[in-house]
Amino acid sequence: METFCEAVQFYLKHLEDSVYPVMTEEQFAVKLFPMYRYFVTVWLRNNSPEVKLGVIKSLRPMLSLLLPSDDMREQVYDYIPLLLAEYQGSLEALFVTQVLRQLLEASVTTSTPIPQMQLHTIFTELHVQVCAKAPAQQQYSGQNLMEIVHCFIALARSYPRELMKFFFSQMETSKEAVRVGTLSLIRAVVGAEEPRMNIKAIYLAIRVVKNMLSDSRSKVRMAILRIIGQLALSGYQDRIKGWGLKYVSVQLTLSTYKLTNRRDSFYQRDLEEKMVHKVTMDTVRIITSSVSGMTNEFWVRLLCYIMETDYMEALTPICISLTNLAERQLHGNDGGPSLTGKSRHVDLPAPQKLLARLLVLMSSPYKGEGRGIAMLNLLRTLSQSIAPSMADMWEVEIPLLVQYLEEHTEFTWNQKAWEDKLIRFLRNSLKKTRGSNWSLCLSKELNNQIESFDSPSLEKGFLYRALGFTLAMGLEADKVEVLLLELLYKTDYSNDFDREGVILCFGLCARGQVKTVLNVLHDFEERIQESEQSWQMGAWRKDHPWRREAVKSALMVMYSCVASYCHPQMLPPHVDSPITSKIIHHYSSSCQDVCLKMAFMKSIGQVTSALSRVQGLENFQFAQKTTLTGIVMGIIKAEPTDHLVSPVRTMAMDTLSHLSKLKPFYSMEENSELMDISIHSVISLQPPGEANESIKVLYANALNTLAQLMEGLMQRQLDPKGLQEMVHLLEKWILSEKEWEREKAMNLHLHLMQVYVQSVGVCIPLKLGQFGSLVGLIVPCTCDPHRRTRIAAIEVLSSLLDLHASQTCSPWGASKEKAFARCKEDLGGSDLENVFCATSSIAKAACMEFNCDEVVSLIQKLCENIGAVDLQHDKASVTWISTFLRMRVKELEDKVAEILGAVLTHLQVVANLEVRRLLIEGILLLAHHHQETVLTVLLRQPLPMESHLTEVWLAVAENLPFARAMLHGLMGRLQARFTPRVNATSKADIWRLAAVDPLMTLCTIRLLIETMDKDDKLPDLFPDLIYTLLLQLSGSHGPEASSPVLKTWRLVHTGTLPEEINLQRITIKSMQLLFQRVSSEGLVRALQEQGVWGLLENSSTFLEGVGLLARLCVQSVEGSRQRLSELVLRGMASDILSCRISSTAVCVELMSNPILYQEKLLKPAVLMLDKGVDHEAEAVRVLSLRALGNMALGAPKQVKRYRKLLLERCLCSLRESTSTSVVSEGMAALTKILAELREGDVGSSFNPISERCRAFFDNESELLRSKAFVLFGKLAKVVWIAKKHFFKVEVRKAWVPLLLHCEDPCSDAAAACTATMFQCLHFWGWKALEGSCARSAASAEEMTAFQNTMCSILTQKKPAVLQDFLLETITYVRSNLSRIRIAACNLAGIIMKQMSACYLKQLDLPALRNSLQELQLDSDPGVRRAALETLKVLDNCSQHSLLASPEGTS
Repeated sequence: METFCEAVQFYLKHLEDSVYPVMTEEQFAVKLFPMYRYFVTVWLRNNSPEVKLGVIKSLRPMLSLLLPSDDMREQVYDYIPLLLAEYQGSLEALFVTQVLRQLLEASVTTSTPIPQMQLHTIFTELHVQVCAKAPAQQQYSGQNLMEIVHCFIALARSYPRELMKFFFSQMETSKEAVRVGTLSLIRAVVGAEEPRMNIKAIYLAIRVVKNMLSDSRSKVRMAILRIIGQLALSGYQDRIKGWGLKYVSVQLTLSTYKLTNRRDSFYQRDLEEKMVHKVTMDTVRIITSSVSGMTNEFWVRLLCYIMETDYMEALTPICISLTNLAERQLHGNDGGPSLTGKSRHVDLPAPQKLLARLLVLMSSPYKGEGRGIAMLNLLRTLSQSIAPSMADMWEVEIPLLVQYLEEHTEFTWNQKAWEDKLIRFLRNSLKKTRGSNWSLCLSKELNNQIESFDSPSLEKGFLYRALGFTLAMGLEADKVEVLLLELLYKTDYSNDFDREGVILCFGLCARGQVKTVLNVLHDFEERIQESEQSWQMGAWRKDHPWRREAVKSALMVMYSCVASYCHPQMLPPHVDSPITSKIIHHYSSSCQDVCLKMAFMKSIGQVTSALSRVQGLENFQFAQKTTLTGIVMGIIKAEPTDHLVSPVRTMAMDTLSHLSKLKPFYSMEENSELMDISIHSVISLQPPGEANESIKVLYANALNTLAQLMEGLMQRQLDPKGLQEMVHLLEKWILSEKEWEREKAMNLHLHLMQVYVQSVGVCIPLKLGQFGSLVGLIVPCTCDPHRRTRIAAIEVLSSLLDLHASQTCSPWGASKEKAFARCKEDLGGSDLENVFCATSSIAKAACMEFNCDEVVSLIQKLCENIGAVDLQHDKASVTWISTFLRMRVKELEDKVAEILGAVLTHLQVVANLEVRRLLIEGILLLAHHHQETVLTVLLRQPLPMESHLTEVWLAVAENLPFARAMLHGLMGRLQARFTPRVNATSKADIWRLAAVDPLMTLCTIRLLIETMDKDDKLPDLFPDLIYTLLLQLSGSHGPEASSPVLKTWRLVHTGTLPEEINLQRITIKSMQLLFQRVSSEGLVRALQEQGVWGLLENSSTFLEGVGLLARLCVQSVEGSRQRLSELVLRGMASDILSCRISSTAVCVELMSNPILYQEKLLKPAVLMLDKGVDHEAEAVRVLSLRALGNMALGAPKQVKRYRKLLLERCLCSLRESTSTSVVSEGMAALTKILAELREGDVGSSFNPISERCRAFFDNESELLRSKAFVLFGKLAKVVWIAKKHFFKVEVRKAWVPLLLHCEDPCSDAAAACTATMFQCLHFWGWKALEGSCARSAASAEEMTAFQNTMCSILTQKKPAVLQDFLLETITYVRSNLSRIRIAACNLAGIIMKQMSACYLKQLDLPALRNSLQELQLDSDPGVRRAALETLKVLDNCSQHSLLASPEGTS
């Protein structure tokens, strides 16, 4: 059927061309209608969807043939209900609607109305589809709705009243969907294209719409607004004046209000309201661009909307709309009165108010779809109405501003630059109104708008700025004061943004009104009275009570802002007072929390920066600088040193930087204090974690500010002293154990070093030793575990080397530069081995650049730093020390003591064995080349020997040849005390001859002997060592026993040395160790068993111990005898008494041994001993005599050769009247010498020897008596023929003492006396007397018998001699010895018993009796008994003598 109809249509179109036209259109319609009817009534009811779809699609081509026929048309209308019924089925509605649209449009075209009875059904079926949601199975619902709209347009053209009545009835329902659908259809009717809808339909449609104006639902409101817009677009502008414009205005206000007061929980409603607002703005745009003769009311509403709305998104379209309206009205396009004419009769906003509003809003020009351009265009359009005086300028300036905005986007523009342009535009505009109150009025309007904007916002920030500029140009100061005071009172100081805005406003105002601003601030302070009550009571602002600190903070910054913005020439008179004094006052009287501290420092920073910008202030002295500095330093000190919580310390340091540039300048001490406090405050901070970005920013700012402060302060003293002070302050942080502190300190050092090098360069050379000290501080950090620290350290080192090279004019060669660059790269790596190799290479390269003084300072600094950080730093230090010593050791002769002192001082704190080993190797290296200096320094260390010094000597002991050399040196130091002082001829001599503590030397010798290789017996050193130690031991017992007082070097100890550390014990221990090393076990055992060491330790037995030691050595140590003898002879010539005594004591033993004779040393020994006999020291004389006497033991055959000397020296000793020891030793020596001589060998010395010998028989000294008896006995053996007679006389003279001293209280003397007496018996020539006692040691009875026999013989043969013996005996009764007195009494009794009467008569018996009677008073009972017995004998003898006398006989 569809194809058939198309063929018919083709046939009818070409009917004129047909040769045989058979049928017309009417004929075809008649033929076709039955088929149409059958299709609609029968096939369309088929249940098959495919049949229904085929039928419905075929109806349109059929209708295109049927509807043109008037007859067929009405019949076709009858079947419309059947078509409408298909809407209820499953058939796609679109195809039904297309057929229905074809019918309705045909009715309009042919003016053949559809029957009335069918209209309501058509309205209803179509309307339901518009208002209800289409079924899911409908695939073409959108196209269907478009077809329905066209159906309603056709119905409206034919049946406007019926349709609008239907719409009205539908509007009465409360369903939103029904109303929205109906309004959408009305809009479509209103907006129908040509031919235009008749006015009646429009009128009826507006009536329906007006009936719904009270509906507040969003979709309904949008539908109504769209209808109003459509009316305006379709040319029905007159129809919307009044109700339409009013509705738009109301919806604009309502939607704005709802959007600005929306709630977060009603998101869907907010979206709908935004849609309403958007539709409203579209409607306004349509109205303003198309409606002619716009009412003043709508104009005013739009202007008021701009002035009052808080919904900024609407401003752009409103401004565009207003601009369009204004342009049309100004150009009279609508034929109505102009804006300016109308403005005289309506309530328009004040020009200043409008300008203020637009200016503030334009500060964010890209908000609200680019409102800046729209507002600028509006201003330009209204320029004549706002301010005619500005119009010309605006015509030039505004296009430039528009151009700027057009050239940029919201992503490329610059806020500050744009605000500066607006402020410049404002300033230029206000200049055009000078002489009027325009700027003051504008200021009031700006002030009034402050509360219209949120805080924070760009608009409000710009508002404060604009207000400040505007007030600054005000001419009436009193009115400006009022506005400023009002601003102060209404500001919420707890709001940071508002506070900062007011501060900025005051600062900008001070540019032209500085006195006014200061007066206002003073007035404000007085009004609030600065009392606790007035601060805390919100007297003026009940809605936000002020905080006292917030107001004080604001006032401080206001004063500083005034200083910052005011005219430079106005600042000096006001800066000290009131500006700075007020700032200090407000801070000092506050709680000084973080915010106030920041405000205070911000204020001071602004004040100082403002002063720095003022020209011509060379002589200006900032009076408040000292006070401010103290406050800021206190703030820095109060900050926590371990963490960062605020920018306070950063601001404080920045403030100090500004203050440091003002006069009076800080002193050097103040500079150092500021640096120290600031460094401590920042470097001690622990780095922030990765997560906290804000703290990281604070941390970075603090570091940068510290660097700037240090740079600024260092600029005040750009010389080596200032550099050293700066490094001194950083040193403890560079050596910190915390890696972050080292890194920060090193980076700061690098920055300041670069500043110094760039600023000073070669102008001021570094001080002597400073370069080495600076390098020494940095070197350990080149091996820091932290890579960034290493890199910074090598950069600092590079700067130092470059500075030194430039100052010494010794630039590095290209090869060195390349090597240094490679080392830098290695130091930046992670391989520790490469790092250490790199720093060693740098040391080798830089070594030759240092002079000797710099080397010393470098090593001293490196030693100081050992142990300060960690092992890697220590290894770097010792690496440099080792390198420098290896390469420069020969040149450092004059510096060895300083270097060694530094190394030793710090060696004791080194814990790591490897580091200690390297340092000790350095000491040994110095010792190899400068032994004497090193020895002196080492020996001048304090006792007890500390572990580090012991370790050095142990290292010496490990190298046997070196240890032997050091032993030689040590012995030389000890021997130097016993040799004459000589003048030094070289620097080595100076150190060799320098005084050292012998105790330390001995401790060192002992340590070396103990630790050296045991296999080395030290044969060549033994005699020297043993002799040296012996001399030292003798010195400890002598008058020079105390150590020399070496005030220039000796350390003072608070406590005493341990008991075991003394000269005697250390020396003896060293000797013991030496004997254990070199001798047999037998000698060691003998020394121990015979108590040699105990004898040596005791000063009273020392010489005995020396003798015993020498005797055992001579007997056991064969290979060292000659050397020992030579040393002894040398020592005997010493001027040191102890040395001479000890040497002579050893010589005593040597003289008793053939060694001296065998080594041809006897003669010099005898000559030295000869001199020793005359020595002033008794000990020397004694030992010399003993040694001479020992010649008889060691070289008996040589006694006769030296007899004259020997006898003479010994005889001289017997004449010694003051020293018992000398006399005793002389007699002992004579005794030994006489044993080897004959009578003839003694010669003339015999007689004086005998005489001197007898003189000591009655000596008080037991020793002398004993020695004298022995010597007399030896003389008796020597007597031969020549001296026999002489000696008989001597024996006779000595007989009574001999008889008496046989009873000597000293057993030795008594034994010697008895032996000598019996040896001399033969000189009496009496055989009977010789045989009277067979033993030399007789008992008391035997001795009494001997005495009786001897007296009997003498009575017979020599009674006169017996009488002399009695008289001599009686003299002994007064002897000091009681036993001698007893013996004298007993002998006297025996003699008196044997004496003849004649001889008794010759005696003075009374005197004799008196003597004996006196003894009765003796304290000794034995004496009294003996005297009594003798008295009895005397009485008996007296009686016998009386009887025998002639008188008695008679």
